Amino acid sequence: MNDVIILGTGCAGLTAAIYTGRAQLNPLVLEGTQPGGQLTTTSEVENFPGFPEGIDGYTMMDNLRKQAARFGARYEHAKIDRIEVEDEVKRLYAGDKVYEAHTVIIGTGARPRLLGIPGEQEMFGGKGVTTCATCDGAFYRDMDVVVVGGGDSACEEALFLTRFCSKVTLIHRRDSLRASQIMAERAIAHDKIEMAWNSLPQEILADETGNARAIRVKDAVSGEEREIPCKGVFIAIGHIPNTDFAEGLLERDGDGYIVPSEGSQVKTSIPGLFAAGDCVDHVYRQAITAAGMGCQAAIEAERWLAEQ
Repeated sequence: MNDVIILGTGCAGLTAAIYTGRAQLNPLVLEGTQPGGQLTTTSEVENFPGFPEGIDGYTMMDNLRKQAARFGARYEHAKIDRIEVEDEVKRLYAGDKVYEAHTVIIGTGARPRLLGIPGEQEMFGGKGVTTCATCDGAFYRDMDVVVVGGGDSACEEALFLTRFCSKVTLIHRRDSLRASQIMAERAIAHDKIEMAWNSLPQEILADETGNARAIRVKDAVSGEEREIPCKGVFIAIGHIPNTDFAEGLLERDGDGYIVPSEGSQVKTSIPGLFAAGDCVDHVYRQAITAAGMGCQAAIEAERWLAEQ
């Protein structure tokens, strides 16, 4: 029986592992299909405190992993299929293997929705394709970029990018944005943002170095195709939280994000079961906010165990 099992090795999970390890709770950390989380695909992280020159995403997550291991965190590769709760015991099922714990911290994150077009995967993470303007916008200073999407997130990304980029083309498959009226009006009125209406992304094109040079789109009305030159392609069509295993166990919203208990960011409706990071947070989705939630979840888990 484990005192604490942590699901996920992104910023939330590994921060929780550091704190529970220092509390001598000997946490078991279960790595899913992407150890280290989304940051392992990021070439450079410039907005995490303490790294004035920035740090490679993979290196940062490897450092967090080693730091947690220093305090006694143990790691196993396992993808949890479901969780069952009986009194104070939480049983986690990964295929034929069953893990038991008094407390569980869910930090399984979320994955971005992608377009599924040629060139996307090849240039994702450092070569021109990204899903986070806040993370990567400053790398495209004085360059032309595109944002794909039509909701509030896409408008927010486009408006944020105008701080750095010379031109932002907002690509949407319809002839009007589905964003809130105020966000749509701000995006359309901005002199640095150009709208590409009724445009369906077909392919992201690379230059001779393998970096993005343009995106090919198809007109949804006429069927004509054209290229939009750009150095960066920001995909803003939503995220998918990795919470399928919690179906029927925890309350989730319409998009699948775990809904925390009222008055807490990390407590769930089940005593001793906590959730942190991008599987809960659909607003900020930053490394630093995920780490903060991981800290909160670890402290709450420690307090809950002490009360028992």
